[in-house]
Amino acid sequence: MSALDTTSRFPDPDRAYRLLVEAHRGLDDATSAALDTRLVLILANHIGDERVLAEAIALAKETLAPSDGGTGQG
Repeated sequence: MSALDTTSRFPDPDRAYRLLVEAHRGLDDATSAALDTRLVLILANHIGDERVLAEAIALAKETLAPSDGGTGQG
């Protein structure tokens, strides 16, 4: 059984997506990557469950397109 809940829990998923996009507006690639890293660590700590984190990492890796070159940038 999966510990990772992948159903949307946002009342307005589009707004949540826009928040993430807007957070990166005006940042260079290195600063944008640093923001992503910090955000992931903050949210991983908030979750506080290594099993859920491991499932999330596996899901993120499995859904990367081969053309991403591992960057997740399409």
